[in-house]
Amino acid sequence: MAIKLKAVLAEHGISLAELARAIDVSRSTLSLICNHGRWPKTPGTAVLVDRIMDELKARLGHEDWDAGGLFEEVADERCNARQPVDIAPAKTGAISEEDSMLLRKQGLTPAAKKHFGLFRDPFADDVQETDDVFVSPDIRYVREAMFQTAKHGGFLAVCGESGAGKSTLADDIEDRIVREELSITLIRPYVVGMEGDDTKGKRLKAGAILDAILRKVAPSSPRPSDLQNKTARAHDALIASHQAGNRHCLILDEAHRLAPPTLKHLKGFYELKLGHAKLLSIILIGQPELRMRLDERNPELREVTQRCEVVELPPLDARLEDYVAFKLRRIGKDPAEVFEPDALDAVRARLTLTQQNRRDRLSLLYPLAVNNLITGSLNLAAELGAPKVGADLVKEV
Repeated sequence: MAIKLKAVLAEHGISLAELARAIDVSRSTLSLICNHGRWPKTPGTAVLVDRIMDELKARLGHEDWDAGGLFEEVADERCNARQPVDIAPAKTGAISEEDSMLLRKQGLTPAAKKHFGLFRDPFADDVQETDDVFVSPDIRYVREAMFQTAKHGGFLAVCGESGAGKSTLADDIEDRIVREELSITLIRPYVVGMEGDDTKGKRLKAGAILDAILRKVAPSSPRPSDLQNKTARAHDALIASHQAGNRHCLILDEAHRLAPPTLKHLKGFYELKLGHAKLLSIILIGQPELRMRLDERNPELREVTQRCEVVELPPLDARLEDYVAFKLRRIGKDPAEVFEPDALDAVRARLTLTQQNRRDRLSLLYPLAVNNLITGSLNLAAELGAPKVGADLVKEV
């Protein structure tokens, strides 16, 4: 049930954000007051009623405001409804600026940690060792595909939305190689500022990739300036390292930003051999645009597409409860102590978007988005003094 205040604010064109700033509470807190009649523990109901009344009298002094009537519950069937979200077509792999608000970074407040008895944040900087990596059947498949490519060779593209856990899996492969003392050299060129063309940033070109190979495989070897000789020097270095018993894997992050000429050069690097043995395996890591570029119907890159296997990191969807339970239990917390039974269904609904006038759905249930939404819900619950996070809190973050 909403309270009458909500209708009064709408009638006079006062937004929740405006009033929230004026009475010194978060917009989410005021939304919960208006939509559900839920008042925060601090500064308390009486104090906030006085602040709201003072602000309304200052703005609309001609009204004879009655606090008793203003805060009574009224029927409002749409108090929880959200306007349909107009997103970019799924084929673009992008979401609108409005939708990206769902992904905004959240940090667990000290008050929330104390409120729920969490001695560290289970959703921030939470991967310190391999046991901290959540593994579903889908994630396990992608992780093993990456490892087998690094160990035995291949050309693999790993695609997924921002925050899906792609880079975490690449780090996990590196950690596994060290732990198992495998003779695999990982080559990960820096991609800071990399863009697909020079108007937005700096392209990663074939020469820079060859430099990265030489730095890792033959650090003392001179690096020619021309591409032909640089390629020959890298080939010689890979042969020598291969004969010494080493494998080599090139991992390229942000691969959806690679320019077509660079992707074409990768095909040539992949074909560097000693006899029948390929000397370099390649793993591309990128957002969904990478899959589009590697579509078999794209004639510009067909030579790359024909050699490159594509795997995707899907959203958590049915594994959401498992993921959240895993994160909390890693720090010794039972999820039932934190969430009401309906809370995670609300997280799932909040991060599943529907295009206007269509049945298509876009799931944003990726670890980063889930982490941020749950963290915001925990913070709001602490602010309100709610013992657990319920669906109504999730809807208002």
